[in-house]
Amino acid sequence: MINLSDISFAYPGGGVPVLDKVNLELHQGERVGLIGPNGSGKTTLLHIIMGLLKPSSGNIEIFGKNVREEKDFRDVRQRIGLLFQDADDQLFNPTVLEDVAFGPLNLGKPQDEAMEIAQKTLEFLGLTGLGERVTYKLSGGEKRLVSFATVLAMEPEVLLLDEPTTGLDEATEKRIVDILKGLDFAYIFVSHDIDLLMETTHRVGYMIDGKVSIDEEGVPHTHVHVHEHGRHTHKHALSWPHKKG
Repeated sequence: MINLSDISFAYPGGGVPVLDKVNLELHQGERVGLIGPNGSGKTTLLHIIMGLLKPSSGNIEIFGKNVREEKDFRDVRQRIGLLFQDADDQLFNPTVLEDVAFGPLNLGKPQDEAMEIAQKTLEFLGLTGLGERVTYKLSGGEKRLVSFATVLAMEPEVLLLDEPTTGLDEATEKRIVDILKGLDFAYIFVSHDIDLLMETTHRVGYMIDGKVSIDEEGVPHTHVHVHEHGRHTHKHALSWPHKKG
């Protein structure tokens, strides 16, 4: 579904590349976690998949097609849902229902159908009573759940989740984890919490300064290092060079 080959990227004036020949594949039904320190390129990688940033080199193939130009990514954004790290970046309509209906409307759904999809999505997430609430007055946890609803309402084939549980209380985090477990989507889940990734993904890639070690088959090249970890409860002790930003 997603195939990134030798992706490199540096922000203007940044000097050192944020991503340096990174490779990543996501297959149908897969759930992949990405973990690494701040500044290691996790969010940047998600934005490159969505066409929000353009790599300096490398190849992006999504749903079997090479994508390079803005026009190529229009279809991608209709089929892949990105949950931003900050819920306020995702919510901009006066009410919750309008925010959740915006995506279906933008996909060309009639008003009545878009509102019906929005209502059903809110019901699915247990947010029925929030429909007429003013978005900016919601709590942090409510905003996160509503922003999740805006993504799900677009009925995507793939989800990109950028630290969806950061800053949430335990109950709201568990709610999101339970929702993720019940979804039938392939997704890439970025988090700083290795145990959370172990619970919600099939394999985890470790990113450090835009580089990752070897793939799951042991091929010695710069690649997202992914390992199968099963479903048994366990903990990992990780260490990496500290990097600000």
